[in-house]
Amino acid sequence: MNIVVPVKLVPDLVEELTIDASGAALDTMWLRLIINEFDDHATEQAILLKERSGGQVTIITPNAEGVDDMLFAASARGADRLIKLVGDFENGVNNHALARTLATTIKDLQPDLVLTGVQAHNDLDGSLGPLLAEYLGMPYTGYVSGVIVNGDKAIVRKEFPGGLIAELELKLPAVLGIQAAEQPPRYVAISKVRQAMKTATLEEMDAPGLNPDGGPTIGRMFQPEAAEKAEMISGNADVVADRLIGIFKELGVL
Repeated sequence: MNIVVPVKLVPDLVEELTIDASGAALDTMWLRLIINEFDDHATEQAILLKERSGGQVTIITPNAEGVDDMLFAASARGADRLIKLVGDFENGVNNHALARTLATTIKDLQPDLVLTGVQAHNDLDGSLGPLLAEYLGMPYTGYVSGVIVNGDKAIVRKEFPGGLIAELELKLPAVLGIQAAEQPPRYVAISKVRQAMKTATLEEMDAPGLNPDGGPTIGRMFQPEAAEKAEMISGNADVVADRLIGIFKELGVL
């Protein structure tokens, strides 16, 4: 089975995000990028399918600072082929343009299954999976938390609100938006990543022209307005308890 996993790096929300001088984009000078959490789960699910049924896992990603380390980490986890798309990605790219570019490359790979994260926290124009499925001409199912491949069909476990679980059958090839892998993404020691840096081959491919049509036009970005700050209560236990009781009474709780 030939499995392709498109992944991308996203801003680390643990770090403070600042807006650049234009007011319409994030300041990327000190921006820390990490693998999209759901793409990480898609990678794990692909490796689980390979371990269960055999095949090849290809990771493909647009070029950005730090993608080499991310690709080698995927190799250390069990990915077989690493592809970095080289193009004008420095100023960011909307999902419509990214899906068109990825589709052109993925078609040549002739995958049986394409697994991508169900969403990313910097998606402004829709999730990548449905767009990619449209350009590839493949069926799509999102919010998947389990996959079983049987011949030319896949049975996927899909989660709905309220704790409802459904099983759907799709004819391959297909695109799946992974919400959670069947097990948490595995940890790999830095020693294995360093070994992968010596043994794995990182392929660079030119990305087709990035056409931004279909994406949003950002006029202005704003920092969230600060709400009331927390009140720090100091003193011994009796003082703190008296103050808490007073606050609860003010709020009508007591």
